[in-house]
Amino acid sequence: MRLLVVEDDAQLRTVIALTFQDLGYAVDTAAEGAAADRLLGIRDFDLVVLDLGLPLLDGLEVLRRLRRRRSETAVLVLTARHRVEERIRGLDLGADDYLVKPFALGELEARVRALMRRHTRAGAVLESGRVRLDTRERVVYADGALVALAPREFAILEMLLLEQGRVVSKSKLATQKEGEAGFAAMDVFVHRLRRKLQPAGLVIKTIRGVGYIVPIEHAN
Repeated sequence: MRLLVVEDDAQLRTVIALTFQDLGYAVDTAAEGAAADRLLGIRDFDLVVLDLGLPLLDGLEVLRRLRRRRSETAVLVLTARHRVEERIRGLDLGADDYLVKPFALGELEARVRALMRRHTRAGAVLESGRVRLDTRERVVYADGALVALAPREFAILEMLLLEQGRVVSKSKLATQKEGEAGFAAMDVFVHRLRRKLQPAGLVIKTIRGVGYIVPIEHAN
């Protein structure tokens, strides 16, 4: 599953992103509304964690533009605004849920899981060769058999399949928390994925000095 975290508080943005990366989600971030609007216009996300008090373009306008494009992406609004009228306005514009700051990360995780269950995209199953990744159940099958993957292996495979046909850089695959160690470990994770899934037709090509790609011609 791919999340977009839109939050202008750098510390909170990083904490939320790392929390969901550790849970195996692919996470993009934006620090202001205009950048979020651009991302939402060119990339599909399963869920947006959207702060309302954003610079350049406020969260309500980001939400309004998203729904104007007829996007059904789930939106969880974060707000420090306690007035009921403002919450109602956000829900009326198309937000699916809201969480008032300050909040517990555990509650944020639970609300995201609930929204994911209700807003699973039709393309929830990603495939390459005879490998199937179910983003709803967060499981992987190879030739019909369940394959055990570590959370980081699952997250890397999901991102590679979401970006199938495009090169994904090592820096994008490594989490901020892992830093240089994560960057250096990518070859190890990819080697494990190849060992487990290559017999079922998955091809992960290394683009030396850049990253990895799952070619589209190998997708079923």
